[in-house]
Amino acid sequence: MAKKQGSNNQIVVYQAKSGALELRRDASADTIWANLDQIARMFGRDKSVISRHVKNIFAEGELRRNSVVAFFATTAADGKTYNVEYFNLDIILSVGYRVNSKQATLFRQWATKTLRKYIVEGYAMNRARIGKNYGQFIEAVERVKQLLPAGAAVDARDVLELVNVFADTWLSLDAYDKGTLVAKGATKKRVSLTAGTLKKNLAEFKSALAEKGEASEHFGAVRHEGAVEGIVGNVMQSFGGKEAYGTAEEKAAHLLYFMVKDHPFVDGNKRSGAYAFVWFLGQAGILRTDWLTPPALTALTLLVAESDPKDKEKTIGLITNLLRHG
Repeated sequence: MAKKQGSNNQIVVYQAKSGALELRRDASADTIWANLDQIARMFGRDKSVISRHVKNIFAEGELRRNSVVAFFATTAADGKTYNVEYFNLDIILSVGYRVNSKQATLFRQWATKTLRKYIVEGYAMNRARIGKNYGQFIEAVERVKQLLPAGAAVDARDVLELVNVFADTWLSLDAYDKGTLVAKGATKKRVSLTAGTLKKNLAEFKSALAEKGEASEHFGAVRHEGAVEGIVGNVMQSFGGKEAYGTAEEKAAHLLYFMVKDHPFVDGNKRSGAYAFVWFLGQAGILRTDWLTPPALTALTLLVAESDPKDKEKTIGLITNLLRHG
């Protein structure tokens, strides 16, 4: 498949045996849409056959109609506009595994190969689209994997999120590999951080999670008195009137590291650490949600959690540099 930008919608071109099919791409829902005619051409079968398979899929409860069907205004050959029923990728896949035809066999072979890549490696790629950068892409994935200890719980999909975050910081990764990474930030803005403020914000975070049923009774319960105070003291420490960590990036990186690695709470250390990290970045005015997406934040937090304690300075240095370049 290949993507191209149409006048109104972004479309995906699927090269079927009967010719190219222009399918609607819905980036917000991470799917594509095809009507009955297009699916019939895709699999080399009459519309009535495809329609029967679709009805069986719904009757058997494999998929729910309201989740996979939508109606789009479509201009027909007669020049008139009609409201046409479209089906998303989920039902296209389901039909493809039911149809008995050479085209459907080719589709199943492609789908099986792609799904196997997701199951085994956590991702799949279009090598042709990556083109000359294929080798560099694979090298990038492997380099990020090497940041993690053997047996780490960060899977390939998390690695890809980290690759996305690291995209413009290969020099930082090289310095990490060589042990020459300098953990220096750039933002001198002073951010007030006290144990009381942090506890208050974490309590609000727990309350929001509890309303959604996503926080246990022990979530955010401190292991011992002074645990949070100790972390804040470490982050904000100074000697002779000079702060140990002179920039907001350095403070944020240390805050995330200590919150995750020191296990101040009975439960919820990683989520609390990630929340505190984002909150602090917001207070410092350096929160970039365009690259620090929720999946990237999760991957970065897992990287800290799985990192070897002996690599503490390297890990903090890497986060600091990411924030600075980001």
